[in-house]
Amino acid sequence: METFALLAQGFLVALEPMNLLYALLGVTLGTAVGVLPGIGPALTVALLLPVTYKLDPGGSLIMFAGIYYGGMYGGSTTSILLNTPGESASIVTALEGNKMARAGRGGPALATSAIGSFVAGLLATMGLALLAPWVVRFALSFGPAEYFALMVLAFMTVSAAFGDSTLRGLTALFLGLAFGLVGIDLQTGQARLAFGIPDLLDGIEVTTLAVALFAIGETLSVAATQGAGKEEIEPVKGSIWMNREDWARSWKPWLRGTAIGFPIGAMPAGGAEIGTFLSYSVERQLAKKPEEFGNGAIEGVAGPEAANNASAAGTLVPLLTLGLPTTATAAIMLAGFQQFGLQPGPLLFATNAPLVWGLIASLLVANLMLLVLNLPLIGLWVRLLSIPRHWLYAGIVTFATLGTIGANPSTFELGMLLVFGLLGYFLRRFGYPIAPVVVGLILGPMAEQQLRRALSISQGDPTVLVHSPIAVVLLLLAAAAVIVPLVLRSRGKGKLLAQLAGDED
Repeated sequence: METFALLAQGFLVALEPMNLLYALLGVTLGTAVGVLPGIGPALTVALLLPVTYKLDPGGSLIMFAGIYYGGMYGGSTTSILLNTPGESASIVTALEGNKMARAGRGGPALATSAIGSFVAGLLATMGLALLAPWVVRFALSFGPAEYFALMVLAFMTVSAAFGDSTLRGLTALFLGLAFGLVGIDLQTGQARLAFGIPDLLDGIEVTTLAVALFAIGETLSVAATQGAGKEEIEPVKGSIWMNREDWARSWKPWLRGTAIGFPIGAMPAGGAEIGTFLSYSVERQLAKKPEEFGNGAIEGVAGPEAANNASAAGTLVPLLTLGLPTTATAAIMLAGFQQFGLQPGPLLFATNAPLVWGLIASLLVANLMLLVLNLPLIGLWVRLLSIPRHWLYAGIVTFATLGTIGANPSTFELGMLLVFGLLGYFLRRFGYPIAPVVVGLILGPMAEQQLRRALSISQGDPTVLVHSPIAVVLLLLAAAAVIVPLVLRSRGKGKLLAQLAGDED
């Protein structure tokens, strides 16, 4: 009951006219910037940080939270319509959402994304208020071995889920892991695979790789197959709203995505990317129509988008209770706290309770604002697909280039954008999945750090990786994620061969 009383006091703060204005400004800017390839919520918050110096702490942090939520949703718009993720957590949404958009069902895809984000944000924010102490306590029980096992599970599920071949999925994953090795080794301080190029010492930018593989690679692929029987994009087919079947197929993925995204986002080594990939894998395994995956399954949009927004609330759990930022945006929000002389942690709830609970209540308000703001715009967004293809993809290349320059103004970075764009084209050309490459770059350095930390603690004893029951369970799930699809595929091929042999007889 005390929690509800504190939350009610938080609403009194969040519903003040100026704070409502800050929240509206935040979600509007976050959504607008989130749809630009390569510019995510982290860069937006960073750019706005100096603007808020003279604002009061409550209004400033409420605006930051609105930008965070808005950026998370905005990235899904270009992922669905243009196959161009606005930030890394929207990569999975592009896989099924863009297929739906090409088939004239961009409206339902955007609708399930918006409503799923609202449902997940609502439930996850309530979880932030009610379950934060228990979730953090469980997350703190994870050691390096458990984190490494969690990364391995993410690797294996992604490799098995994407593409028709597990081998090709693993090949793409290891390519991404190789990219993750570029830069300065955090343990020894030695440069690796930098080839004497100063720009590579900080590693390969995730946004550059993601935008290049998805946006530039897609553009080159469309240009190379122009007039060669390439599927035609149908802007609108039927209603732009969700029908009864869409609702029936979406509500369970919304809940499952929330259940997956929130605890993973709350883990000190979590993040929205892991939750979205795991959610996609779960929905693919549980789908009643698995043949639609890869061709525009609405579950593949609903689940990951819910996990994405639930993770956004989840990352605030360690930030507010431990002062531990688990994402780039959370790290910048931590700087926002510190510029006002506030240090997130257990004492923050005691010394600045109105501010903290006002921030939590404002997340609920911002979530409702996002729904009201974005649902009426669905009809406008889907009309982007009616733009002639040569203009549309020229615009995609332009925005991808501007996004890259905005994130890292460097001619070398533009060269990397072109090189990775060519790589994205060739991966498509030979049937290799794109997503595992990006996953390898995002999670590879994290997995390496946790592995080396675990081995350092055990003085090189590899059995430390299987000492914990949690780690063993995660590793067994990872093995099952690879073995089960292989067995199912071999059985399917066996049945097909037997059927063909019967037809010949």
